[in-house]
Amino acid sequence: MNELHLRVYTNRSELVLPDGTIQDFQEGGMNQAAKIRYKKIVVELSTGYLERQILFCRDYSSNLDFLVLNQAHKYLLDRLVQLVTADVGRALIGLSILQLCVKAIEPEQSIRLHKGSSRATKDFSWCDGISMRSLDKQYITPVLRKYELLRLNADGFMMTRSLAENYPYSSVYKANMKGARSEWVSLVEAIEKDELVSEVALHYLLLQLLNQADNFRRLALQTIENLTLFLGATVIDRGISLNLILRHINQSDYAARLMEIAMHSLMQAMQEHQVFPDSLLKPLSQMRSANKKHGNIGDIELLEDRQIVEAWDAKYGKSYLRDEIEELSEKLEVHPAVRKAGFVTSLEAERIDELMSRCNEIEEIFGIALEIVTFKEWVELQFARTLAEEATTEQELASAWLIAYTESLAQRRRDIAPIDEPCYQWLLKLNETLRIE
Repeated sequence: MNELHLRVYTNRSELVLPDGTIQDFQEGGMNQAAKIRYKKIVVELSTGYLERQILFCRDYSSNLDFLVLNQAHKYLLDRLVQLVTADVGRALIGLSILQLCVKAIEPEQSIRLHKGSSRATKDFSWCDGISMRSLDKQYITPVLRKYELLRLNADGFMMTRSLAENYPYSSVYKANMKGARSEWVSLVEAIEKDELVSEVALHYLLLQLLNQADNFRRLALQTIENLTLFLGATVIDRGISLNLILRHINQSDYAARLMEIAMHSLMQAMQEHQVFPDSLLKPLSQMRSANKKHGNIGDIELLEDRQIVEAWDAKYGKSYLRDEIEELSEKLEVHPAVRKAGFVTSLEAERIDELMSRCNEIEEIFGIALEIVTFKEWVELQFARTLAEEATTEQELASAWLIAYTESLAQRRRDIAPIDEPCYQWLLKLNETLRIE
């Protein structure tokens, strides 16, 4: 028996299986057979194939029969769902759904070959490959988002770089894939070996996601009800709301993202009370999007006439910000409307004299106010700003902040807080925090 391995040549790849079987993958423009298969897949997906499967699983779950799925395959599918966290695992579930759809619609199509193009001279392509990126963006991600089964970037999970390497999907695919990688690899092998019925496996995976969505909705409702009870039994001020949110952030996974959400939630509450009537709070950006590519300055931004006038960047766990300050200086060159910007840290800033000296230079160059404050100091500033405007009381703002924070995590404010990370564990921890309080 051989060890599974991949041989890569200038114009092809050869996947050598343990039994010595060689699967040959020629590079080049899609051949006629692949075009015919691809067209069939596109027709089925464009006419609602995935949506029909979701509705069938949702409305006729009692008719589903998983006897043909063995326990090992059920385990793989279960683990794909269970290993999703706030930061990893979603792309592999989306890809698995796409691959199962492809194989169910057209069994002859290899799900290893994720790139196919008629423009072979311009784009990398396998002769027998299909464009999974196009299928995802048009027919998979929009449907999964519509039914709230998976929080995905609107551009699609195939935008993930680790899924786009020019090698066939197999257990020797070397990209750094986070989440249930080994389970996904085993699923790919099982599908390609025809060891499971793809449509049955698709139904099983969709049902797990539907169940999870139902569980999330119940938890969201319970959390909001618990918050209502908490607010009714407690006189809320800024200190109580701040301490509760800080406890939740510091006891949760992916605290950096929660800090962004907490800051944005306070700004939501301020906007509701018209603290800045001439400005508009920009919807919460996706994680890691505060960069020049997306045109952002910070995680929280206020706009006037579509121009950024105020921006705050959350820096959880980072205390030395020289690189961030220099990057901000570059961004300000293309954002002349900015009047105030700042960094909000979870830790006391290091070498603050050095940093403030550079901040003062940037303030003079661009005519802005630039601040470095801790999260607690930033919250105090926003409460002072609100009270100075006489827009509302401290108690009302503190309550509104907790409501905005909870409802954002509960996916009740997707117009202003479109959080695409899974929030289930965050809500569980918030429920626990509310009970402690």
